[in-house]
Amino acid sequence: MKNQYNKTMTACFTAYIVQAVVNNFAPLLFLTFQRTYGIPLSRITMLVTINFAIQLLVDILSVSFVDKIGYRASMVLAHLFGAVGLLALAVLPELFRDPFLGILAAVFLYAIGGGLLEVLASPVVEACPSDHKEKAMSMLHSFYCWGHVGVVALSTLFFRLFGIENWRILVVLWALLPLCNGMVFTRVPFAPLMKEGEKGLSLGELFSSRLFLALFLMMVCAGASEQSVSQWASTFAEKGLGISKTAGDLAGPMTFAALMGASRAFYGKYGEKLQLERFMIYSSVLCILSYLCISLVPNPALSLLSCGLCGLSVGIMWPGTFSKSSAALPRGGTAMFALLALGGDLGCSGGPTLVGMVSSFFGDDLRLGILAGVIFPVVLLMGILFLRKSQRS
Repeated sequence: MKNQYNKTMTACFTAYIVQAVVNNFAPLLFLTFQRTYGIPLSRITMLVTINFAIQLLVDILSVSFVDKIGYRASMVLAHLFGAVGLLALAVLPELFRDPFLGILAAVFLYAIGGGLLEVLASPVVEACPSDHKEKAMSMLHSFYCWGHVGVVALSTLFFRLFGIENWRILVVLWALLPLCNGMVFTRVPFAPLMKEGEKGLSLGELFSSRLFLALFLMMVCAGASEQSVSQWASTFAEKGLGISKTAGDLAGPMTFAALMGASRAFYGKYGEKLQLERFMIYSSVLCILSYLCISLVPNPALSLLSCGLCGLSVGIMWPGTFSKSSAALPRGGTAMFALLALGGDLGCSGGPTLVGMVSSFFGDDLRLGILAGVIFPVVLLMGILFLRKSQRS
């Protein structure tokens, strides 16, 4: 029976690579869009905000329709939106009088797919029969990291070999991934998330639970702890080490993503020998120390090394919180997973915003901004300790 669901889990792993493509490919073309279409960079950078804003909206709305149309139809739709959005990115800018509107329409389409995938993949993997669900969840989320690294590395290689002017061909090639994986989801088996006759908790029941509120706050802090450093790692590498933007992207965000993926893959491989709660506590402490080193140690090379350690430390936070939620609230259902995804996305957008605001207030001092961001792993650690206390009492 378990072997039948191996294909389902593999398809979910691939779905997270699709989400990595959706979130990380277009930013590689921002300067190309500026040069080709004459779009101001201030408008282009809005695309990242719009992408995540739409995904947040999808997180909220998915509660009302996923259970009604079913996980299979929702998964296929998510991949279809992702594929159509990527294909639209290659076509629509040339069809609109204002190319920015064409790019915006493409972002709107693939952001719907990305938001749905974030809500769906975790509960589908959680429902699959396995001996150690925490391992499967951690391995699932590691594939987003590998997808991020792969998108940057393979796209950079393509641009070097064939020229960045052929970026539309690469968009079409990336669009084949969600098209093929969407077809896989039409055939693989789906295990029920809830036992027969059981009904998932409502939004009201979830928000009236102190346990869920603690888990939701942990997800916010997990997303914020991750992105508060990840979003600024390239800037740190460029300014601190005096290297080019391309080298900064490789030394900063790619290293961060690779180490975060390594942490998740490590738990995915050896999770049965490790205690999840203890692993999360140690990771939170390491994250706090890495934030303090980034902000307080004046040596640029050590600061960059601390950025990498931060990636290693935050790896377990997001999937670990999902696993803790499933164990603590087995009747959470689709609503719980959607709200947790919402909390994570809020953290991903709110964390870097706080760092940027504090940095600006103190004269663009990024170290002080990162120092303010240490509040997120501190609160996350407090949430883990609260969960441990409440489960023992």
